[in-house]
Amino acid sequence: MRFVVKTDVGMKRTINEDRVGVFQREDGRVLAVVADGMGGHNAGDVASEMAITEFEKYFHAYNPSVVPEKEWLMYTFQTINQLIAQHSTSNTGCEGMGTTLIAGLFENSKDSKGIIAHIGDSRVYQITENLVQQITRDHSFVNVLLDSGEINEEQAKTHPMKNAIMKAVGTEKTIHPDFFEVEFVANSYFLFCTDGLSNKLSESFIQSLLYSKKSLQVMGDELVEEANKSGGEDNISLILLTNKDEEV
Repeated sequence: MRFVVKTDVGMKRTINEDRVGVFQREDGRVLAVVADGMGGHNAGDVASEMAITEFEKYFHAYNPSVVPEKEWLMYTFQTINQLIAQHSTSNTGCEGMGTTLIAGLFENSKDSKGIIAHIGDSRVYQITENLVQQITRDHSFVNVLLDSGEINEEQAKTHPMKNAIMKAVGTEKTIHPDFFEVEFVANSYFLFCTDGLSNKLSESFIQSLLYSKKSLQVMGDELVEEANKSGGEDNISLILLTNKDEEV
C-alpha cells in the first residue's frame, strides 16, 4: 500500500482547520485519519488537532488481540469526543468547537481489508478504473431533506444549507459513528477528503486524474491545485491510498 497526504489552507481562509495523518505500525496496520475542525474563531483547528493527535496515540497503543477493530474504533471516537467536549467547556475561546472525523484502519497488503468509522461531512471514496463509489454518507442537513423527499439531488447541490452538518465530534455528550467494512480491489484507490475538495471536484475528474499514469505525489498535488482553481473557499485536505504499482 502506498499513500500521499495533502492539506492546504485554500484561497480564502487564513487558518487551516483541517488535520490529516497516516500512521503505520510494525505489525502492518495502517491508520488514515481526516478531521475538519468547525467553529471558526472558536478553535476548530484545536478540535481537529486534538482528534488526530489522540487517534495516533491510541493507535500505537492498540492491542488487536484483545479488542476487535470496530470496538476499538468506537471506544476511540467516544474518548476523543469526551476530550474535545471537556476542552471546549473549560477553555475560553473554545466554546462550541468540534470536528468531523473519519478513521480508516487497514492491513498493509495489496488485497487488504479495512474498516472505516465516520462522523460529519468529510468523505471516503473507493475508486477503480470503472467505478467511483462514495463509501460514507454525509451527516448533513441536506441529506435529511433528501431522505424526507423535500428536495432532490440537483437541489441539494446548491442548497443554502448544504454545509450544515448534523453530527460532529465534541459537540454532543455521546456520538455514534457510522461503520463501513471495505476491501481493496486490484489497482484501486481510497480517497479520504474534507469538503473543501469534494465540493469542488467532480467524481469523473478525480477518476480520470487517478488513472492518468502520473505519480501518486503529482496526483495529490493536482487535486489540491484544481480545488483551489475552482475557488478554494475552504481548506482542502486529502489522503490518497492505493495498491497500484507506481507508474514509471
